[in-house]
Amino acid sequence: MAEPERGKGVHDGHRGRVKRQFLDHGGAHMEEHQILELILFYAIPRRDVNPLAHQLIDRFGSLRSVLDAPESELKRIVGVSDNVVALLKLFPEMSRRYCMAESEGVEIVTSTEEAARILQPRFVGAQEEQVYLLCTDAKGKLLGCQRISQGAVDAVLLDQRRIVEKALHWRASQIYLAHCHVNGLAIPSEADVSSTRRLAHVFRSLGIRLNDHLIFADGDYISMAQSGLID
Repeated sequence: MAEPERGKGVHDGHRGRVKRQFLDHGGAHMEEHQILELILFYAIPRRDVNPLAHQLIDRFGSLRSVLDAPESELKRIVGVSDNVVALLKLFPEMSRRYCMAESEGVEIVTSTEEAARILQPRFVGAQEEQVYLLCTDAKGKLLGCQRISQGAVDAVLLDQRRIVEKALHWRASQIYLAHCHVNGLAIPSEADVSSTRRLAHVFRSLGIRLNDHLIFADGDYISMAQSGLID
């Protein structure tokens, strides 16, 4: 058997073949552990990362679950370093920004569906609940879209002052609220409904219309207005 070239690791040939497969044919026909292995090439040089890729998939269940796993859980796996965690966490963030770019340049928002197209990418890869506020003028011209809070949604929605101040700052005539559920179910809780109704009442007294409150989960969403939960 020929000796490996000086300065090259024994796994370089395998790495080269995996990279070439991806470049020539894309990832559609690759197994999840192969995609993960390809990612790990760039965090762990000169080592066979195939066993680690299999171990991560076995531990968390899927490539998506590996990317979404908390840092503390990832580091329980022998061989997972800060470099590995940073690279894994980079992919959801890149995906979020990639998807958000599709809504850049949108100037008019006149429906729940149009608001959802702007808001949904902002929740890609979210590991905890977040609240966003989208504001328009009376004709639907987009004035701003910003994250209001990250963490406990119920507490944030009850903090009416911050949401109202932001809407007034943009001189909004209409607003859309949105938050995500990280449990995979886009079903509004009783707290979601009651908090939203209180906010709708506050905004109505200020001459601002709360058009909808959207709840996102797992690439899907529910409109509280279309579900008859708010006027």
